[in-house]
Amino acid sequence: MRWKTGRRSENVEDRRDSGLGGLPQGSRRSSYGVGRKAGIGGGLGGIVVVVVLLLLGVDPSLLLSQLGEAPMEQTGPRFDPAPDPGRVQASAGQDELAEFVSVVLADTEDTWQTIFREQGKRYSDPRLVLFSGMTRSACGLGQAAMGPFYCPADQKVYIDLVFYDELRTRFGAPGDFAQAYVIAHEVGHHVQNLLGISDRVQDLSQRSSRKEANALSVRLELQADCFAGLWAHRAHKARDILEQGDVEEGLNAASAIGDDRLQRQGQGQITPDSFTHGSSAQRVRWFKRGLESGELSACDSFSAESL
Repeated sequence: MRWKTGRRSENVEDRRDSGLGGLPQGSRRSSYGVGRKAGIGGGLGGIVVVVVLLLLGVDPSLLLSQLGEAPMEQTGPRFDPAPDPGRVQASAGQDELAEFVSVVLADTEDTWQTIFREQGKRYSDPRLVLFSGMTRSACGLGQAAMGPFYCPADQKVYIDLVFYDELRTRFGAPGDFAQAYVIAHEVGHHVQNLLGISDRVQDLSQRSSRKEANALSVRLELQADCFAGLWAHRAHKARDILEQGDVEEGLNAASAIGDDRLQRQGQGQITPDSFTHGSSAQRVRWFKRGLESGELSACDSFSAESL
């Protein structure tokens, strides 16, 4: 993927040196800023953390509503520990990765601003938070074990860059475009938030059975996959970002985090009614749909008779 000459986003918060709880006095704020998704507060237990680790990009408030719990409210500073002077600083490799994330974020900004303008709407850029270990968000406490996520309450994407090691080694999805797909998917949730789609899905989920709520979540996630493909189509057309093999990396990443594949790896059997993100085939299909069409209308997963 051609990215090194790209614009760096100004909407990144680098909390990797700030300890737990955000940006305390004296913490560094990167010029390219990158961040990771806020965690889920409350007594959900270890099993939910594991599920979120395995599934990419779930809206924490939607997940909590399905589980019958509310997100932890942030009414003021809850964590103010002194920074740990012994904490290992980010490696040079991670700093380059943070820069990469900033460039991809900037490209999504340029792309979605254009798309919204075509629709007669105004796009509001999300912020992206880079963190190490754990951090605060308006959706609760975010932890590295949760994987990347988007918090609609503060309109921020959160990511611990260690996740990219997991993507490469655990999920078998290496490559810079696979990493870009992760960011574009989370930004896709931001687009859904701005368009009011996330709120409508959450309202419906709260009035639905668990099975019905899961099915709505699948459609929401597949649309975010389609939006990620739409971004790649538009960005390549405008700025020639894709190189040979990039599309295959993105498709491999989409396949690697399908619910069926993760369930088979984790529990040895597949239970489709419990899917919240879609099967590998569905995720690949909707990513390709956006990638091939480049049109917002192609990503209406909620009207599709077949996913």
